[in-house]
Amino acid sequence: MPDVAFVNGTFVPLAEAKVSIEDRGFQFGDGIYEVIRTYKGRPFALEAHLDRLERSATALDLTQPYSRTEWTRHLLEGIRRAAYPEAKIYIQLSRGVAPRDHAYPAEGRPTVVMTVREFHPLDRSVQAAGVEAMTTEDIRWGRCDIKSVNLLANVLARQQAKQAKVFEAILVKAGLVTEGAVSNVMVVQGGAVMTAPEGPRILSGVTRAVVLELARNEGLPVQERFISQAELYGSDEVFLTGTTVEVLAVVRVDGKVIGDGRPGPITQRLAVGFTSRVG
Repeated sequence: MPDVAFVNGTFVPLAEAKVSIEDRGFQFGDGIYEVIRTYKGRPFALEAHLDRLERSATALDLTQPYSRTEWTRHLLEGIRRAAYPEAKIYIQLSRGVAPRDHAYPAEGRPTVVMTVREFHPLDRSVQAAGVEAMTTEDIRWGRCDIKSVNLLANVLARQQAKQAKVFEAILVKAGLVTEGAVSNVMVVQGGAVMTAPEGPRILSGVTRAVVLELARNEGLPVQERFISQAELYGSDEVFLTGTTVEVLAVVRVDGKVIGDGRPGPITQRLAVGFTSRVG
């Protein structure tokens, strides 16, 4: 089964995919992206992902090259060609090829890249035990709500986590928790689910929205507000949400035990609810 690439309207084997060295995505990080995964071969929350792609494109004055129907057709064709039991689809849209200049041309043709690779979910033993995380300073730019390909700060944070031999880096700005390097962060305190509010300081995840809806449907109080680093350490439960991690308990942060050091009951309820939603 092949890893598949789609470049400007044409499907090719991933190893043969190429873009120009003068593409603004390569030269400036002038582009956006989305990551979508499948369940039982079907893309999950596709409309929500395409909505966010459109919002990001609008925020950066990027021309959308395809209609919603065309995006869906190309994505489904990529899944069909790759034929993996489960796949991870990466879509990237850049401003396109132009002579290198910070100011972008008034008219240009965007570059569209899509890849389809086999997806291997986290082992259930990891879900059952929970993971460790560390905190680090949030040094990202001021429009984190745009799913930009400018991910160097996230890369550095994720590398810190790898070197510390923990699963995730939780980002903290001015003493307040924003999100993870590759996830949204939620805490549970006194039965309430809390997470940073939507806005320019976080990338509001598709899974985040699903989990908050599940929590409200379960009758759980939900607070969308920034929590302090001290509150993070003192929480009853901490968990991550994201396309690839789903709902994942954090049992230690910076070496400090969260709750009783095991995935908490609300985290487990929401994880079960999420599994039912995607199944």
